[in-house]
Amino acid sequence: RASLAKQSGVRRYTEDKYEYHRKEDYKNKSNRHIFLIQHANHKTCTSSDKKLTAEGYEQADLTGKRLAKLSKGPGMAKKRRAIQFKHIIYSPQTTTRETAERISKHLPSVTMLSCDSLNEGPPIQTSQDPDWKPDLDHLETAFRKYIYRPDPEQAEDTYETMVCHADLIRYIVCKSLQLPLKAWSRMSLYHSSVTKLVVQQDGNVRLKMLGDAGFMPHNLLTKP
Repeated sequence: RASLAKQSGVRRYTEDKYEYHRKEDYKNKSNRHIFLIQHANHKTCTSSDKKLTAEGYEQADLTGKRLAKLSKGPGMAKKRRAIQFKHIIYSPQTTTRETAERISKHLPSVTMLSCDSLNEGPPIQTSQDPDWKPDLDHLETAFRKYIYRPDPEQAEDTYETMVCHADLIRYIVCKSLQLPLKAWSRMSLYHSSVTKLVVQQDGNVRLKMLGDAGFMPHNLLTKP
């Protein structure tokens, strides 16, 4: 966890080596804001090609409007500035792709990127099959790829949106807050809800939202 832990010597990975920086090198106090979006409600079927329901499209639209409102600024506290999302990164599975595409309609200037690392995978035993094992390598790859401290040179806060799956979101939350993975099963997320993490330059991670769906009417609140 050297990439996140608060310590006097900080490792920052580059393509060919690790470089070391003191805490004093982090002068800008800029943060990485990561919005993790649980995919919207989908049709029940045995195929992996699960398309969103009409209800799911409504949920994704409301999430898109919520993020667009944040990017415009009005309606928030006067001290807060409008934010600029860097990317919408999504799992290529149908549910997440369609959710991301719906959200993107409300953030047309934000680049969309597909990433296999954001695919689903439960982190603890959920099957009665004794030979079944969770794909922790996959989950850890996603965590290390996206949850890291800002570069010392980063002068301003950055904002990224990732549309993925409940199991992966809960795994990332547990790892980020240094909670035991068993806590994963005690979290529940609504479809198209918003979870927000803030990764600070000193390595601390703060959970600002967990499964927020307060912007949706009650009749659209559904869970996996």
